[in-house]
Amino acid sequence: MRRFPHPVFIAQGLRTPFGRGGGDLASYNAISLAVPVAQAMAAHAEPDLVVWGSVIPNLGWSNIAREVLLDAKLDPNIPAFSVVLACSTSLTATFSAAGMLGGGVDLAMVGGSEVMSRPSIGLTAEASKRIIDHFARDPASALTALQALTPQDYLLPTKGWANRITGRTMGDHMEETAKAWRISREAQDNWALKSHQRAIAGWNSGFFDDLVISLPELTRDANPRADTTAEKLAALKPAFDRNSGLGTLTAGNSSPITDGAAGCWVANEAGLSRLPAGVSYARLVDYEVSAVDHNTEGLLMAPSYGIPRLLARHELTFADIDLWEIHEAFAAQVLANVAAFSDQEWVRAKTGVEADLGPFDWDRVNPYGGSVAIGHPFGATGARDISQAVKELWAMPVGSRAIVSICADGGEGTIALMERV
Repeated sequence: MRRFPHPVFIAQGLRTPFGRGGGDLASYNAISLAVPVAQAMAAHAEPDLVVWGSVIPNLGWSNIAREVLLDAKLDPNIPAFSVVLACSTSLTATFSAAGMLGGGVDLAMVGGSEVMSRPSIGLTAEASKRIIDHFARDPASALTALQALTPQDYLLPTKGWANRITGRTMGDHMEETAKAWRISREAQDNWALKSHQRAIAGWNSGFFDDLVISLPELTRDANPRADTTAEKLAALKPAFDRNSGLGTLTAGNSSPITDGAAGCWVANEAGLSRLPAGVSYARLVDYEVSAVDHNTEGLLMAPSYGIPRLLARHELTFADIDLWEIHEAFAAQVLANVAAFSDQEWVRAKTGVEADLGPFDWDRVNPYGGSVAIGHPFGATGARDISQAVKELWAMPVGSRAIVSICADGGEGTIALMERV
């Protein structure tokens, strides 16, 4: 089957180096960090549409895509709109742009940005109403009311952007899932070590050179650690379940607080012809947006539902996928999702897919590292993942296929199926 009436392509874009939280890029905001990426991409081709996203709210703007376009001095006649779907934001933006191709839109600039170092501090709804009511009646009394605010009146990011309904962080939820799927601390640390080693190897080999622009403050990703060892990872204390003695998620096997911006291109054949010769691209064959009840299945387990359904729709097995780019919110999350969708009985019971998908090849996953090592600026991860996958796929034979999978807060996930053409 074909998802689109005409071929849709995704081409590699550009991104900033990803910086450590509170580090070199902390003086930026989500707009100012995105501007150099948009300018660098626009120097290659002028888009017909911009779709951009950022996850952490900011009262200074409502449509970050338009603000990025204008601050980057792109043609103000280019339309721009914003997308938000937690960690899947900029992958969702690619799907949105793909559906808008045609009718004068041949080439879309897509991406996202996040400065997790600088979350906005807001007021609770009750405190906001109280202050606004004062301003409406007596501005002088409103100033007095502002001075009387207490810590309880503020919305502080002290719980790491906890899920609104449960009040628990993604790490808290993932600890439960890791226990449910019996994902060991050793397995998590082993995967984290591979992620760092592969990301460092990618930088040393030059793989990232045409994917990452330099900034005055930073020229390469700050998070990957060349000196990471199994012993160092094993020595870290649990970061979420600190009291039971059973916690397995640590700062070393979880994605770090990160600042960064990333973009990619979405195009039809006419738009693709406007990009520079030699740019890596792949056909977007299909996509899946999945969701689960995170009270029963785990907050970050939606990809385990979406991947079997996407493969079954195209009569594909795991062996037909030559590359997997799986977002590493946590090493445990990657391991748990693969454990789930590799279990044929589980897949049949939970997703309704009857086909035998066959054995899963771990050697095809994240060959140049993932979010545990590279970092995870919420809004930017999707575009980083997909640009990286496109370049990886471009080095493979025509007809090779890739899956990009991203989990998201709220029990959602997005999956893209791409083919080398």
